[in-house]
Amino acid sequence: MRTQATRLDHCSGGFPVKSSKIFTLVLFALMLSLLPSARAQESVTTTTQTTTQTTTQTLTDPNKPPRRIWSGWIPYYSMRTSLPAAVNNQDLIREVMLFWYTIKSPTRILDLYKGANPSVPIDTPLAQLRSAGYLLIPTLTDGTEKLELQKILAKPKERTQLVATIMELVRSKNFDGIDLDLEGFAFVDGTASWAKTAPLWVEFVKELSVALKAEGKILSVTTPVAFDPASGKRGYWVYDWAGIAPYIDRLRIMTYDYATSRPGPIGPLFWAEDALKYAVKVIPSSQVFLGVAGYGRDWVTKVEGTCPKDVAGIVKVGAKASTFVMRDAANLIAKNGASAEYRVREGEVNFTYQRTYTGVTAKGTPTTCTASRTAWYQDARGYTARANLVSKYRLGGLVAWTIGMEEVNAISAVRSVARDIAPDVVRADLRSDLSQVRYGDVVTLNAAFTLADKAPVANLPMTIEMKREGGAWRKIHSAISDASGVVEVRTVIGRGVTFRALSEGSWERLASSSSEVKVASRPLLTLNAPTLMRVGKSETLTATLTPTIEGATIALERFDRGKSTFALISKAKVDADGQARFTHIEKSAGFTSLRLRLISNQLTASELGGEDLVSSPLWVTLLQR
Repeated sequence: MRTQATRLDHCSGGFPVKSSKIFTLVLFALMLSLLPSARAQESVTTTTQTTTQTTTQTLTDPNKPPRRIWSGWIPYYSMRTSLPAAVNNQDLIREVMLFWYTIKSPTRILDLYKGANPSVPIDTPLAQLRSAGYLLIPTLTDGTEKLELQKILAKPKERTQLVATIMELVRSKNFDGIDLDLEGFAFVDGTASWAKTAPLWVEFVKELSVALKAEGKILSVTTPVAFDPASGKRGYWVYDWAGIAPYIDRLRIMTYDYATSRPGPIGPLFWAEDALKYAVKVIPSSQVFLGVAGYGRDWVTKVEGTCPKDVAGIVKVGAKASTFVMRDAANLIAKNGASAEYRVREGEVNFTYQRTYTGVTAKGTPTTCTASRTAWYQDARGYTARANLVSKYRLGGLVAWTIGMEEVNAISAVRSVARDIAPDVVRADLRSDLSQVRYGDVVTLNAAFTLADKAPVANLPMTIEMKREGGAWRKIHSAISDASGVVEVRTVIGRGVTFRALSEGSWERLASSSSEVKVASRPLLTLNAPTLMRVGKSETLTATLTPTIEGATIALERFDRGKSTFALISKAKVDADGQARFTHIEKSAGFTSLRLRLISNQLTASELGGEDLVSSPLWVTLLQR
């Protein structure tokens, strides 16, 4: 995802501290647990899983669909755990981020999924996730060297090339947008570069936003925390939330990694909420997602004795913390007889224990040491507290690093809150008084909006849209539902159309869409001919078709008394003005009847539905010369 040189360690007073190792995306999962990161990577070696016993209570209807507030990243290196965890929680998830790609240059984005999963084609997980109904948003990380991406953004031509390369990726798999997770600005380039980077970043986001919006795609941005400048608190202001606000659709805040080099909470509630308060000031709250950690950290705080050579480098005060995933925390606590306490202010569990290490020194002498350790992680109660912040600030939801690290109870806790704050389901019903009309007729559309218990939804913003066959939907009417939850609209019909009624979504209610209502419209076919004709005289007869179907075939027919039916006289094509012309000569005096027939074929199928259209007969008196 990035190389990491410095970060703001909040347990060190908020000053930059040096990291002991370099994190790169190209390392595989067997090495991930040894590396520092703004997101702890999941270790391949795990202990036997047990379930944390957490009691939750809710009065919410268990059958009520929850608000979809859960989302997160699916990394390329943990598909076996992350993919099933995502697919199995369809009721909570509406979108996922695919942590599969990294920028290498303005014209090259590296696909990390393929190398890590050579036996599973990328289309396989994509199909599974799409069948679950999710929006799929790939995450782009910074795979360039220090300050290289800043230099790319500073050159308009290269910046535009990068935007084009990103758009090619989005189109290649018909992704629903892109998620920018360019943490190199914060953790590699150094704070001295931020003043120059910030405006270049905003310009890049703006340019990419224009390209994505032109194709109906989503722009998501993931950043570390920032705070209101007036507060005086340090944050990663290089990402200029206020500056990018007009251009983005999602802000995902990495409210984790509060403590990295020294013992402390992963992402304490008070710290996360301070970031939220600023975020919702500058960005619509529904676009803000609060980060939750699926991992914990475990530090050495004291060592007694001399540690064996195989652990001496890592079992010492000041060594990099080890990481563990939430679903293994209960085993870690039980195995070591740890003393665990849930800290309400932080919204996290802190536990301490001692562990003894036995082996030999570098000289081969037997030795033993005892390390005192302390660990922090977020459990089901911590997830509940963060889900409650979603409710308090009416956020878009939670975003997990990563999906699949969590314990079962944590997801259950999120689901419980999500049901408590679930929006009402609105049912939209649209009816037309007529299903088939003639050109120019008026139909009355009646749209009714109700809740699940059939109670009407009053004062609901709604729209009615229409489309013709093969066309796009377009809005024809906007209104507010009356006290009965009803909107009535009268409209003139030309060609056959399809209607639907929609209501806007809000925090309280889901958006709704009615079933489609089709109204068929048959064209008007009229014959313009003299009602008095002279035998043997050539007459020009004109057929008018409304609306115009240029190239359609119209037949002129004459009543045959002997056969008591209409017989074909001639055919003509409709021109651009909607007319077809016939030259006609009658041969004997008396009376006759003429009519037109619009032939049903591929050209007129949408208007005629497979059945010819016949005009009313015109009676003509025929006189001798």
